[in-house]
Amino acid sequence: MKDEGGIRKVYKDHNLHVLFGVTLMAVLGVTSITPAFPEIVETFGITSGQVGLLITFFTVPGVVLTPVLGILSDRYGRKAILTPALIGFGIAGGLCAFVGDFQLLLLLRFVQGMGAAALGTLNVTVIGDIYAGRELSAALGYNSSILSIATAAYPGLGGLLATFGWFYPFLLPFLAVPIGFLVLYSLNNPEPENDQRLKDFLKDELDNIWGRLKSFRVLGVLCASLVSFVILFGPQLAYLPILMNERFGAPSYVIGGTLSAASLTTALISSQLGRLTGYFAERSLLRTAFVLYAIALVAASLVPGLWLLLIPVVVLGFANGINIPTIFSLLNEYAPSENRGAFLSINGMILRLGQTVGPLFMSGIAASLSLTGAYLASAALAAAMFFVALAFVR
Repeated sequence: MKDEGGIRKVYKDHNLHVLFGVTLMAVLGVTSITPAFPEIVETFGITSGQVGLLITFFTVPGVVLTPVLGILSDRYGRKAILTPALIGFGIAGGLCAFVGDFQLLLLLRFVQGMGAAALGTLNVTVIGDIYAGRELSAALGYNSSILSIATAAYPGLGGLLATFGWFYPFLLPFLAVPIGFLVLYSLNNPEPENDQRLKDFLKDELDNIWGRLKSFRVLGVLCASLVSFVILFGPQLAYLPILMNERFGAPSYVIGGTLSAASLTTALISSQLGRLTGYFAERSLLRTAFVLYAIALVAASLVPGLWLLLIPVVVLGFANGINIPTIFSLLNEYAPSENRGAFLSINGMILRLGQTVGPLFMSGIAASLSLTGAYLASAALAAAMFFVALAFVR
């Protein structure tokens, strides 16, 4: 069956449903457990600074392993990497609920992070293996919608579970184990075919990737990816709660509801990306997103009332909804099919860098200037990225 835009209804495809499960696990590792941090601090007798190590130990393995796993998936196949990654993620993450020692908890989080390193990149890689053209844009849009809904829902679910005990949110990763077997036995995807010696394969892989990375178009999209996640994890996720609390004295439930409004807007717009690409070129959507980022960030820094702040927040969600899946779609188009896993893993590293730099960028400018200045600087960054995209993403 086809929708009004003349493309297949990919949201009904069983393969995409399986990959949705991978996506749900990819964003589970942090957002579901942070509401339990106060109880963890009290239970283990640690400081608020130490409890943050539960995130650090989880994310650090991905910086090194993401490109390695991407390369291995090109050589040995997607399922050969994705299935054990899901099972390892699920078992190590679930076992966290049964430990009574904080050092052991950190060790298990590190092992869980090793599994998580493959999830956020390989799910998009497999989507690129299965779909092409506007179907690819539609599939990535739906996947981004699922990601945004999970991002909005997991903190509430984790907070609800944490009311019964700090360890209950850590049981959620066990869901990754059956998803791993579902990927192994139920996912119908084309697998890379390569019988080269590993040494020769690595040489060819790196040569092909380097050849692509020398393209100004590819570098422009990777730069857009970095700036997008600096904005998402800096002024939006990390500092919007601070802005709402300092300027308007907003209670926590209002802050949570406002962040959820942005995520739900992203989910709604992402789900329509297949139709949008029928009317607008992807590069135009990319440039429009950075204009919207700049406008929303300026408005957020100057808005006089709490409820008026909802307008720029929704605009940020709209920009994310057209921007993030468009970036993944463009990178999939630029990726050589035989090197897609490794190529997209470069973007995985870029995403993690953006997640790290975003809060630091905001905190540094806020400390030297002001919170308003930090938001205006973020708007300037978005505007600069518009001109980069205008010049290089053609």
